[in-house]
Amino acid sequence: MNRYYAFLKVVETGSFTRAAEILGYTQPAMSQMIASLENELSIKLLFRSRYGVRLTPEGERLLPSIQSSVAQFQSMQNIAGEIRGLDSGVVRIGTISSISCHWLPPVIRQFWENYPNVQLIVHQGDYTTIPEWVRTGELDFGFVTPDAVEGTDTRFLKTGEHRACLPKDHPLTGRERVTLEDLAKEPFLLLEEGIYSEPLAAFHAAGLTPNIRMTMHDDYSILSMVEQGLGVTILPELVLRKQSYDIVMLPTEPMVTRRISIISRGKNELSIAAKTFIRYLIDHQDDLP
Repeated sequence: MNRYYAFLKVVETGSFTRAAEILGYTQPAMSQMIASLENELSIKLLFRSRYGVRLTPEGERLLPSIQSSVAQFQSMQNIAGEIRGLDSGVVRIGTISSISCHWLPPVIRQFWENYPNVQLIVHQGDYTTIPEWVRTGELDFGFVTPDAVEGTDTRFLKTGEHRACLPKDHPLTGRERVTLEDLAKEPFLLLEEGIYSEPLAAFHAAGLTPNIRMTMHDDYSILSMVEQGLGVTILPELVLRKQSYDIVMLPTEPMVTRRISIISRGKNELSIAAKTFIRYLIDHQDDLP
């Protein structure tokens, strides 16, 4: 296609010399490519004079077809590049435990059915570390609540509820729902989520200060503590799916919710594989629990 590129650049600049400089050829090499193209087509494409270069009538008729051929060739190269990128790409994801347990497995399974050679690297973090890892380029994207990164562009995915978790013999378990005021009076086990905590924000909005007795980074360890009667907690409903701890889960009054969004590097910084995974995730967000 080099001869076609050369021809279009000569037409664009009106000069063999200028076109040669732009494309990195010598002027004789440029003239030779145009002559070779004219010989192949058996048509004179360009007039050369001391006033510059202009298209012949035949060249004018062929110009749209040559432009189309070059555009199609470039499109083919772009698609081939995307295929190569998805054949050997790497996607680096930052996630919290509930997302990695209940969102990512089915999404990854379906994604790998279409792109089996893309490698995924999943880092477990929180609302502090995930945005920082994205900012420094260690991750392509991650899951975070937009409340933790105000002023930063994110892509919203889902809203989920929280549930109060109590030991099975706790006096509050007979109610249909439990108030934040009641929970604030109990020994509270706090899930460490970084710079932002939905339960703490809910307590503070209600003018309450919980009696925090223990802070842990692992939600399933907290559930084990609750099962042993060491305190109560509030966790996302998504965390509580498929758990086997002998506890009681109740809605809270007022309701505590969590918004989950995607935070990512700039579009120009993302690999084709990362863009494809994010687009796949967004396209299937309605299937997420």
